[in-house]
Parts: sequence; C-alpha cells; structure tokens
Amino acid sequence: MSTIFSKIIAREIPARIVYEDDLCLAFHDVNPQAPTHILIIPKKEIPRVAATTAEDKALLGHLIHTAQTLAKNQGLHDSGFRLVINNGPDGGESVPHLHVHLLGGRALQWPPG
Repeated sequence: MSTIFSKIIAREIPARIVYEDDLCLAFHDVNPQAPTHILIIPKKEIPRVAATTAEDKALLGHLIHTAQTLAKNQGLHDSGFRLVINNGPDGGESVPHLHVHLLGGRALQWPPG
C-alpha cells in the first residue's frame, strides 16, 4: 500500500511533524478543520480501524495515548479537544491509512456533519 501517509512516514513528502516514535508519527493536517488539527498515524500500514485485529490493540491504545499527550502539549488538555477516526467512504475516510484526528483550539459543534 502506498498512500500519502506512507510517503510522509518514508519522508518522501514533507510534513510539519510534531511527534514521532517507533510506532507512530504525528503531523499538522494540510487542510485544518480547527486551529489545532493534528493527524496521528501508525507506522504499521493498516487501511482503517475496521481492518485492525486483536494484535493491534496495543497500537490502538498507543495512538489514543499519543493524542492525549499531544493535546496537553498543544494547550488543549483543559479546554477540551476532539478525537476522530473516520472509517470507510461513508465515515469520511479520505486516505486509506488508519489515522486519528486531534482537533481543538475552538468550541467544536455537535453533530459534526
């Protein structure tokens, strides 16, 4: 699988990276939907959350924990933030590589759309 996210992980495409470890990479979204809009992606190529298996449980937890840490680092921890994982075309998925959206920096509406 070769998605734009795979190319960002391989450093073939530039990104404004804010965090990286052995399991994931986080960077600013190029089309932000809030003042803070960071994508947290696993380095393991998984197309979407529905394609995860039991062996991915620790990785999924790591992505959420990383998002929480980034929210704190971005000053969103106390005011609030939203985590979004889109799955499939009807779920709003635009890149078939699992990713968590961290959104914040303004009051977010519900329902999202």
